[in-house]
Amino acid sequence: MSPEEFRAAAHQTVDWIADYLRDIRDYPVLANVEPGAVTSRLPKSGPERGESIDAILEDFRKLIVPGVTHWNHPRFFGYFSVSGSGPGILGEMLAAALNTNHMVWKTGPSATELEQVSLGWLRQWLGLPEEFFGIIHDTASTSTLHAVIAAREAAREAAGGPSADLVLYTSEHAHLSVDRAALVVGIGRGNIRHILIDDDFRMRPEALDAAIAADLAAGRKPFCVIPTLGTTSSSSLDPLPEIAAIAQRYGLWLHVDAAYAGPAAVLDEYRHILKGAELADSLVVNPHKWLFTPIDLSALYTRRPEVFRRALSLDQAPAYLQTAENGGAVNFSDYSIALGRRFRALKLWFVLRYYGREGIAEILRGHLRMAREFAASVQADPRFELAAPVLFSLLCFRMHGSNDDNRELLDRVNSTGRAFLSGTQLRGKFVLRLAIGNIATTDADVQETWDLISSSAPQRRRPDGAPES
Repeated sequence: MSPEEFRAAAHQTVDWIADYLRDIRDYPVLANVEPGAVTSRLPKSGPERGESIDAILEDFRKLIVPGVTHWNHPRFFGYFSVSGSGPGILGEMLAAALNTNHMVWKTGPSATELEQVSLGWLRQWLGLPEEFFGIIHDTASTSTLHAVIAAREAAREAAGGPSADLVLYTSEHAHLSVDRAALVVGIGRGNIRHILIDDDFRMRPEALDAAIAADLAAGRKPFCVIPTLGTTSSSSLDPLPEIAAIAQRYGLWLHVDAAYAGPAAVLDEYRHILKGAELADSLVVNPHKWLFTPIDLSALYTRRPEVFRRALSLDQAPAYLQTAENGGAVNFSDYSIALGRRFRALKLWFVLRYYGREGIAEILRGHLRMAREFAASVQADPRFELAAPVLFSLLCFRMHGSNDDNRELLDRVNSTGRAFLSGTQLRGKFVLRLAIGNIATTDADVQETWDLISSSAPQRRRPDGAPES
């Protein structure tokens, strides 16, 4: 592709992106296609001869876009909302053009050092200790996997060699990535403890303490505890200071999953949620969730980077990775499983610079306010109830009635294409989840979604209080 052809095609692409971001509310949030619909419209074999970019872009618009569920839509409220913001998209474009791989410092000096600098800025804004070393991964699943690998290494070092019957502790409401990480590193299912939760869906410290004591008495070896700040189902906050104290008392690795709620600590009034994090051995926060950075980018911090390096680097690096730089050079491949490393820090740097701490704080406060106002609408309608405390921008609520009633309501709302919510199970009841977090979401979007939910629910109630169709 010549520079001239690329320039013309890039202009078409950027024009489409700009129009898409401007007109995104014209798209149905949830793709209205059946399984196999996209496959059936595409050739079964690739082209023998190359095709024009015009033809490719036309098929993108006609064949691919209709099958997209628009996570970047301002009324995508399912799971945890994400944002591909303008500056983040531009940073992603430039990273793709540079196509660097900073597996060692020499192969990407700017990428390596910008990763350190941008994660340093974010660390300061979150109020984390200066000693915390940061590294970027793709998702929190990968970050947590690395933390569990380091925890296992620390346990091995403490025991003077490999140790059997290692036990990991986490909440009943922890993300499934915690269990997966434990399984990947060889911690059997029987050695993963899901600690009981309290009425607000938080891990119970006394139950954690009792589980650790029981395992020690049985000759097992507790090695890691993973509390969550902003659980996936309800955004609950495990009591970090108490859990950190228990981890210290027993000498356990403390990894904090703050993937969702962590960004709230940018706000002075929410800084308290990270109280106790200074004692953590590692912590993950995802800028691609609530910091307007395009997927994927997960930031893993640790105050014990040397443990990661001992667990993941080789005593003697292969010749093709050996470099002659001085000790000031950081080779991120020494701290991670992956050798290839995309220039993810560039898009984060664009976002942090474009909005600044104050701009990000203003947007987050807007999302938190919208969540409170939506909660007030739920509470004012006798057909509905809140199912969990509203701590951040995630709301769990349900209609009075059966689980099937609520599943049907969710399906009715999502089938309109005007908004998308997800569901979960809390105390045996199916509830609707609405997560506000897209940078383009407005009060009008939230109000329209509540009006849609309200009008999709039965308007009358039976004598037992349940909705009547």
